[in-house]
Amino acid sequence: MAALRGFLALAVCLLLGHQTFAKNDAPCQLSKWNNGYNTFVKRHIRDGTPASLNNNEWEKYIKNNGGCDRPTQSFLHPKDLDRVKDVCTNRGGKTYKENLCISKQPFTFVTVRSQPGTCGIKSIREETKHLILACEVLDNQCLPVHFEGNPDHLKPNNNAKGCQDPQTGDHAPSFKMTWFWLLSALLVGLFIYGY
Repeated sequence: MAALRGFLALAVCLLLGHQTFAKNDAPCQLSKWNNGYNTFVKRHIRDGTPASLNNNEWEKYIKNNGGCDRPTQSFLHPKDLDRVKDVCTNRGGKTYKENLCISKQPFTFVTVRSQPGTCGIKSIREETKHLILACEVLDNQCLPVHFEGNPDHLKPNNNAKGCQDPQTGDHAPSFKMTWFWLLSALLVGLFIYGY
């Protein structure tokens, strides 16, 4: 019986741990990654990016600023920071899927593709597309934490809800009764009541 209880306790911890590290199922929920916004800015909205599409300049920039381990990188203009943050609000974004929002307006940015691990540039392209961003709550503000590619040039659905900033009070975090939670509740019940 003690072994069964130990197994059940371990199973509950593993199942709850899976939920703790799972991706949010809607935008503007509490982030599970405290440094997500700062990492997003460091990767995608950097000062000092080359003003041209010159391979040598971009290769030197990426080598000097890190990023050789990332084969595709997109860089937004620092002057667009407030507009980018607005994608995670009703003002600038619509819900897309899961924790992703899509911008109401297109943005112009540079995408650099390089050889993995070498920093050798394969292509540099200026693109104008609607941004798809993962938006999560940090310090009571819904902020971008991830830049999702938009290879199909998707646009926002006019019927979609706006990306909700939790300060507006319009969006409560969702709670889905998944089979993980149901099984967890069952196992806790078995553990507590000893059935």
